[in-house]
Amino acid sequence: MKDLTLGNLARVCRGTYCGGPEEKDREVESIVTDSRQVQPGALFVAIPGQRVDGHTFIEDVVKKGAVAVLSERDLGPRPYPYIHVESSLQAMKDIAEFYLETLALPVVGITGSVGKTSTKEVISAVLAQKYCVLKTEGNFNNELGLPLTVFRLRPEHQIAVLEMGISQFGEMSRLAKVAKPDTCVITNIGPCHLEFLGDRDGVFKAKTEIFQYMKERGCVILNGDDDKLAAVGDVGGRKPVFFGMDSRSDVWADDLLPHGLTGTQCRIHMGDEAFSVRIPIPGRHMVYNALAAAAMGRHYGLSAKEIQRGIESLEAIGGRLRMIQAGPLTVIDDCYNANPISMKASLEVLKNAPGRKVAILGDMGELGADEIDMHREIGVCAASLGLDLCICVGALSRHMAAAARQEDPDLEVVYLEDLDGLLSLLPDLAGEGGTVLVKASHFMGFEKVIAFFENIRQH
Repeated sequence: MKDLTLGNLARVCRGTYCGGPEEKDREVESIVTDSRQVQPGALFVAIPGQRVDGHTFIEDVVKKGAVAVLSERDLGPRPYPYIHVESSLQAMKDIAEFYLETLALPVVGITGSVGKTSTKEVISAVLAQKYCVLKTEGNFNNELGLPLTVFRLRPEHQIAVLEMGISQFGEMSRLAKVAKPDTCVITNIGPCHLEFLGDRDGVFKAKTEIFQYMKERGCVILNGDDDKLAAVGDVGGRKPVFFGMDSRSDVWADDLLPHGLTGTQCRIHMGDEAFSVRIPIPGRHMVYNALAAAAMGRHYGLSAKEIQRGIESLEAIGGRLRMIQAGPLTVIDDCYNANPISMKASLEVLKNAPGRKVAILGDMGELGADEIDMHREIGVCAASLGLDLCICVGALSRHMAAAARQEDPDLEVVYLEDLDGLLSLLPDLAGEGGTVLVKASHFMGFEKVIAFFENIRQH
């Protein structure tokens, strides 16, 4: 890894190098926190976690070929080099910041309340038509995941697309200090993490911390249909690029034509150019994600044809509107996370599905003082869409079920206290056909529901 010698690493993270002088100039080949991922030449960073302390694996990783260890503990004299630091997590962020600066490649930073991952995927698909792109994988978008993503960069990469997720004030500043994005995308400002951020104004304040470390003359791409973001003026002396459904936006869409669960056709306008595109993942919200990607592609010099090809190459990922065919049943796997905005968007997708329509909905977390009202709001929404069955699971979803019954007494509503009750119901549900939406916050463990349906598909 470029310029990441043990001596430089110790200097960058303000640690103490402990080892022989002959090894101080050796470059590490990778940086990992998972002992199972250690390969010869790796630097192993020992992170003291709530359940597992990485320091307990130090001797094992050295036997596996780790070139050195970064430790919060003074290990005393050892037959291998190590760097002693005050905080392993802070050291990782310091090293990632330094490493990105040495690579000097463009960085795209993506944040927002809803749609970060989907937007990251479509932006990466578009930019990959012209560049070698490294993108955030999985949920590696926090203060530990972002540095680990940066450490995957290699000289062949031409651009980094980094998802940046936060739940509290100050987190985005720390992430942005590492990433120093050249281009910032904010998808929307919604009622997420209100337990910590208070209200949408708090969410806006926390998300826009990303601007603090944006590169000079950087570009900001914002959802112009979001009232909070539409009010943003100049950032760093430059006017934001807005996307939306309104022709007053810089990049906008019209002629939307839903194709059920197979996607949406639309026409995207970029200045004097326009092109038709079929977005292969359903939902109006995916049109917004495609618009953000079109704006990004335009900024980085892609042609309309390249942008179109990138959008149409998009593939769904697990937990985010991925379609599973389980016998006669089509399952919409959207169980990675949930909040009021994404719940409504997913229910709209289900509304346009063929056959019998079933929603399996669970609790939404971190909504603050208004969490009961927000769950009731989802119940009302579900009851208004012509569904055949609504299954509500979890303590907070009791209010969702009650609101759905009140809104439409003819709708079949089932309330279950926990996941075990839901799992016992699934065999009967699987044989009835139609379309089932599976949606809840991650802590509900609905991936077990998806695993049940996946097992049917495989057999």
